[in-house]
Amino acid sequence: MNNQNSKKLILRALDEYLSKELNSNAHRRLLLHCCCGPCSTSVVDLLNKYFDVTLYFSNSNMDSLDEFNLRYQNAKIVADKYNIPIIMDDYTPESYYEKVAGLEHLGEKSLRCYECYKMRMVRTAEFAKNNDYDLFTTTISVSPHKLSDWINEIGEELAKKYDIEFLYSNFKLRDGYKKSIIISKELELYRQEYCGCVYSKQERGGSDE
Repeated sequence: MNNQNSKKLILRALDEYLSKELNSNAHRRLLLHCCCGPCSTSVVDLLNKYFDVTLYFSNSNMDSLDEFNLRYQNAKIVADKYNIPIIMDDYTPESYYEKVAGLEHLGEKSLRCYECYKMRMVRTAEFAKNNDYDLFTTTISVSPHKLSDWINEIGEELAKKYDIEFLYSNFKLRDGYKKSIIISKELELYRQEYCGCVYSKQERGGSDE
């Protein structure tokens, strides 16, 4: 299947899913993992119409506690705008470094990123299951730098493992990423220039100090 057909199938499946959700009038509880404020904007704007959304900020891949806290504060701005709750997971960077050990030299969209997606989505799925949410998903796919096929593959695996529904998505489609930029500017959010980990910062020419 080529990339264009894959995108069409994801959009069709998401449209059908959201239409069914709207017609059911159930407003089920969705735990939405968020990586930062900007990536949360257009995703929350879309999903808040269909679900009772809670943001889950779980990002132990951040290169420092300062960066972790800054991104959390900006995600909270988005939560406040849409009047939804936000939960902050513990910052445990050692868990990230354990997951990517031996993969540090690999670049963006590599196995290093796959393990990073998975680590954060595992924590989201576990929290959702343990706290009676109906389903979970993540905002990560809104970024043009992130691979939605991997994200959906991980989500499907975790849905089976934890017996909880996963919402398939590619939130960058239909100008999702462009909309996130517009809303971020309106809210004057901090828009970072790297994904958050020390390796991406180094690869984009930043300091690791």
